[in-house]
Amino acid sequence: MGSTRRRRWASLLGGTVLVVTAGGALACPAGAATNVDFATHCIPPAVAGIPPIDGTTTASIAVDNASPKVGDTVTVTYTVVKPAASNPTAIALPADIMTPTGKVTLGGAQTGDVTVAGPKKNDPVPGNGPFPSFSMTGTFKVTAAGAITLSPGDYNIHTSYILELDTPCTVTNPPAPVSQTVTATDATPVNNRAITLGSASGNVGAAVTVTGSKFTPGATVTLAGRSGDTQTADKATVTASADGSFSGSLVVNDKTTTGIVAYEGSAWSAGKGAGPAAYVVNDTTPVPAGSQKVTTTVKGGTLSMSQAGDSVALSAVDFGKGGASTGALNAVTVKDFRGGPAGWSLTGKVTDFTGPGAKIDAGKLSWTPACTTKAGSPSTCQAGSAGTVGSSGATLASTPNGTLTGGEFTANAGLSLDVPAFTPPGSYAGVLTLTLS
Repeated sequence: MGSTRRRRWASLLGGTVLVVTAGGALACPAGAATNVDFATHCIPPAVAGIPPIDGTTTASIAVDNASPKVGDTVTVTYTVVKPAASNPTAIALPADIMTPTGKVTLGGAQTGDVTVAGPKKNDPVPGNGPFPSFSMTGTFKVTAAGAITLSPGDYNIHTSYILELDTPCTVTNPPAPVSQTVTATDATPVNNRAITLGSASGNVGAAVTVTGSKFTPGATVTLAGRSGDTQTADKATVTASADGSFSGSLVVNDKTTTGIVAYEGSAWSAGKGAGPAAYVVNDTTPVPAGSQKVTTTVKGGTLSMSQAGDSVALSAVDFGKGGASTGALNAVTVKDFRGGPAGWSLTGKVTDFTGPGAKIDAGKLSWTPACTTKAGSPSTCQAGSAGTVGSSGATLASTPNGTLTGGEFTANAGLSLDVPAFTPPGSYAGVLTLTLS
């Protein structure tokens, strides 16, 4: 009787506890994945009376962002493509009885394990038939720049058929081969520091009021004169308030002064500074006897931009295929009529693209900037680097500081949105904001 009962349990449970690679197949997110083979050791529950299974698992790792920045969150999908065993019994297994969990092993610039889990979903498995693949997903936050490798790790199959049972499967010779590599870069924050002057000119020895915003709260800020690209001996320090603003005074003695800057740290840095704001020292040289001084004034204008339109329709992509949805940014005209030594920077950032019950991450939008300079302009426009726009922002175009700057410029860019293959059908929209400073 005991032997008959044991054989009966084995026939009922054998197929279930051996489901080392079963489950409902899920769509992988965007990101090329490489199938890898690795030896697997699976231990069925003792109640099944079945010995451990040593076989080969074929699996792959996919990611939603292969070029993240430090601080980004990456979604990982671990898919078992080919099972290590098939249903050893003639009994068909019903649908939706298997729930997989596991881990993905990180290596290279960042180490650790990523916990992944799949839904309780699988197709029916015929008697003695092969098990279908299953997918598990999870996320990790990027904490280091560089190449980060992803390898399949241990996994467990929980079955809910007659009994609640687990079948843990481990990588025989860890780590398994690398299936995916992401290359992380340091996130470069956009410098929003800015200054304004109480006056654009003054006599030798006069004080000019400098007002700043968006500096680091509590930071010591140096105010300094500039003669072209060279800092003069005129300096003063102020402390930024809790909201990053300040108001200070700088006495200007150098007659060659062309602008005023403000910066954090021991020396000027474009990443932690603002300006130069144009400033002119009045010529108060006495007029010789019998002479007349004839003067005129060239009035500095403003830095402004205009857009050729406020909407862009990218090309459509197919559900199930996804890929590049492309288009072109409306042309942006920048007019720099300020005069003085200050260049400018035109940056852009984008929100997530929202649609019918889903979203496409902002990091999926990339651009290839271009910029042209109108003939006769003192400055020359420089296009930003091709790459991801994202929510943290990127540079579309800029001009450098110089002894005399200004002119008219046209900036544009080719746009490409990497749409994941199984994004739900519908219209998706994001907002790309351009900032000129």
